[in-house]
Formats: sequence, structure tokens, C-alpha cells
Amino acid sequence: MSNGGSTQPRPTRNERRDAAREKARILREEQKKRERRNKVLIQGGVIVAVLAIAALVVSLIMQSTKPEGPGPENMASDGIVLTGVDGTITAVETPAIPAGGTPTNTVPDDSGTVANIVTYVDYLCPFCGQFETTNSESMRTMVESGAATLEIHPVAILTNKSAGTQYSLRAANAAACVAESSPDAFFDFNALLFENQPEEGSTGLTNDELKGFVEQSGASSLSSIDKCIDDTQFKGWVQAATNRALTEKVPNSDLESITGTPTVLVNGKQYVGSLTDPAEFQSFVLQATGETFSESNSTETPTPTPTPAQ
Repeated sequence: MSNGGSTQPRPTRNERRDAAREKARILREEQKKRERRNKVLIQGGVIVAVLAIAALVVSLIMQSTKPEGPGPENMASDGIVLTGVDGTITAVETPAIPAGGTPTNTVPDDSGTVANIVTYVDYLCPFCGQFETTNSESMRTMVESGAATLEIHPVAILTNKSAGTQYSLRAANAAACVAESSPDAFFDFNALLFENQPEEGSTGLTNDELKGFVEQSGASSLSSIDKCIDDTQFKGWVQAATNRALTEKVPNSDLESITGTPTVLVNGKQYVGSLTDPAEFQSFVLQATGETFSESNSTETPTPTPTPAQ
């Protein structure tokens, strides 16, 4: 009489042990497969992350090392040359330095009748502020009368001295924007920046304040200049021009480079006198111009003297 139970014989202990081992082997194989799969996924993720970081680093390097963009118009020498025309200060118009190009040195008037004044200034430099506020009006008079030309080179040596706002660079860029779009207003804009010069270590003037002084200077093309200031359009040029000033020979002089600001030259001779005594600078201008006049006369070919008739 059957009780309906299984007719299969009960596995022996060895069979049960072998079955357990096989099941354990299968589980181990599945675990190894999962581990290999996870490892591949992790490695793939790491590789993707590394590639993304590498791409970002390369992009940043390319941005930092790419050639500077074109310089501003009317600053082919890295500076703007201002002359007097009918009692008015007028900029000498020049094409822009092309991207990756080099400046064209200004050809000075060596007649000895004109003072060629050249200044390298940083708009955050307090010593530049002293020199400019002391001598700005006398230089204006000399240029307007035609007794002098004035070549101003804005540089940004103190970019890191304005609590992170890079005021020195932004101000030099704003000057370049004015030179590009409204060059005849440059002298007045330059003077306003020094009349309202912020202290070294402060945040400096805001872009809106810079744009306010652009308008106050009488510049035209205000919308173009405002955009140029907001975009820091000539940042690359400012950095390149500053580097050139600090590392290359100063044109039309014996200086190997500038070592600080203000660097002021008159007919190639460096002024190292008082920054707060206008009479001392005016005397230096007259002396340097007189020396040029003497040198130009000594190199002239003498006029032949007629031989008396016998």
C-alpha cells in the first residue's frame, strides 16, 4: 500500500555535500562576475571623470596662453601720442597692433624745439597720482601750445593690489577703450582717473564709476566704450603691454626697461626729480629740450662760406 511519498532515494551525505559545494561554487562565480562588472563600471567612470577634468584643464591653459587680441587703435606704440593742434589736444591716429603683433615705436621730434614727454603710469600707483596731479595742467599747456608732445603708456603693475577687483588692469583697459573710440578725450579721462584715484589696497573704482568719468571727459561713442569696459575688451593687450614695458628696452631711451611707475622721460632722458614740485619738472623739460637742440645743431652740416673775390 502506497502512502503517495517520493520514490526517489534520499541523497546521501556525500551527495548533499557535493550539491552544497556546487551551489557555493556557482554563487562565487556570480559574485566574481558582479565584482568584475562593477570594477569595469568604476574604471570607466573614473576614466570619464579624468578625461573631463583633463579637458577642463586644457581649456583653461589654452585660454591663459592664447595670443592676446588686437590692441586698441591709436596706441600702436603701446601708448597714445597727444599733440597740440590750434590750441586743442589731439591724438595721433594709428592702426591697432594686430593679435600677436609687436608695437611700432614712435618717431620723436628731434629738432630740439619740441619736448617729447613720455610717461608710463599705473592708475592705482600713488606716486603716479602725485606726479600727474602736480604736472597735469602744465603738460596740458605745453601740449596745447605745441611746445611738447605727450605719449602716455597705461600699464597694470598693481593688478593684485585692489582687494581682488583687478582695478589697475580694469582702469588701463578703460583707458584703452577711450583711446580706441574717442582718442581726443584721452587726456581729460587720464586726468580724471588721477584726480579721483582710489587708495592702493582698496577695491578701486567700479566699472560704472569708470564709465561716469568717460562721460565726464567729453568722450563720444559712449555705448561702445561702456561695452568695452564691461567686457574688459583689451585685457590681453594690457597684460602684454605691461610685460613688454617691464622686460623690453624703452624706445628712444637708454633704459633697458621700466622698473616702476611713474617712469617719465623727456627727449629720452629720465626724470628722477620731485613728484610734487611742478617747477622742478618744468625746469627739467626745458633742460632736456635745450640739450636736444644743442645736439641737433652740432650735427648739422655747416653751410659753406663763400670765398672772397681776388
